[in-house]
Amino acid sequence: MKEKRRAVITGTGAICSLGRNVEEIWASIVAKRVGYALTELTDKRVNAKFFGLIDERVAAAECRGFPRGLIRMLSGFGRYAAIASREALKQAFGDDGPLRHYEAPECGVIVGTGWGGLDSANTNNNEYVRSGFSSPFSTIMSMNNLATATLTVLYKLRGYQNTPVAACASGAIAIGEAARVICDGHADFMLAGGSESLREIFNVWSIDVLEALTKEQKDVTKACCPFSLDRSGFVLSEGAALVCVEELEAARRRGARILGEVTAYRNYSDAHDFTAPAPDSIGRTSVIARSLEDARCKPEQIDYINAHGTSTPLNDYYESEAIKSTFGEASRRVPISSTKSYTGHLIGAAGALETVFCLKAMETGLVPATINLARPDPKCDLDYVPNEHRTNQKVDRCLNLSFGFGGANAALVLERAG
Repeated sequence: MKEKRRAVITGTGAICSLGRNVEEIWASIVAKRVGYALTELTDKRVNAKFFGLIDERVAAAECRGFPRGLIRMLSGFGRYAAIASREALKQAFGDDGPLRHYEAPECGVIVGTGWGGLDSANTNNNEYVRSGFSSPFSTIMSMNNLATATLTVLYKLRGYQNTPVAACASGAIAIGEAARVICDGHADFMLAGGSESLREIFNVWSIDVLEALTKEQKDVTKACCPFSLDRSGFVLSEGAALVCVEELEAARRRGARILGEVTAYRNYSDAHDFTAPAPDSIGRTSVIARSLEDARCKPEQIDYINAHGTSTPLNDYYESEAIKSTFGEASRRVPISSTKSYTGHLIGAAGALETVFCLKAMETGLVPATINLARPDPKCDLDYVPNEHRTNQKVDRCLNLSFGFGGANAALVLERAG
């Protein structure tokens, strides 16, 4: 009988408003810095005032070294994915690259996104309406699979490719699907994660008009305060996070440093509403309970939960209730935090970046605090690691939760590879 294949993570890369790479971003979290700020938009019809945007000069500098002809065809989320992928591959393979160790048809890419190239689609359309002409690459820029395709072209990866589009759950789903592809024997190496950029004004307005974005107008500590009575919506941010996923034995044979193993992934739907979570929480409780079953671990064996924790009134409450329902008494003891309190909400990249944070928690023994939790909501009464990090912790197994518009619910269990 063939031994079951296992999927492990050997490299990570990221960029967001907190930093241009994983170490900068994690250092910002350790220092309790936030990546969002009061931002005055030219269009006063947008009520939201806080955003987590990447400095365009930083992004341009990080694109150096990539083929110019390729970069000029990319919209923001495609560029961010390229930047994050280079860091992930460097950590996993050094200067070698995956094709030194694997055949090209055994190497694939999955990059999730919520809105993909919609920024470029609107910007190029506006330019066409105004002047009668726009970028000849407009179609390419607007493709949802642009980031996935870009990475296949950059690194000549000729295997499995896909682009999950599941709003805020996209990045977690991409990593889960990559692990599944590895375990099913359809690839030996996958680049996987999420990328997002939504800064074109109509796109910002279209989320703001749903009253999903934070209502806070002045106080940064109340702009994103998950599980707090002061929460009023999420902070829209941008960026990307990519991980290298390999088959365990192949990674060991080449002497790779293994950062963690994906031991479970589940994905269920609310089938209820486009924006509001289902009151029965069946989708959320299912992803938690079934992922724990797949990982063959009991709730009390989870050392840390990275919550979706968007700082919206409904999500934070229903997420807390789903954890209580599935974890039982253990829900009172497991540390839970929302790292969105630092980053804001990266939409399709959120679950991927939070996967990286789970890996960093395992590496460092630091459980990041949920900051800005000055006035806890009595209805959200679990251990959210309020305001102060916990250091020197035993973190061997993490649960990463991601929930998205359209009723998407995803969970990943990440463990030290034994």
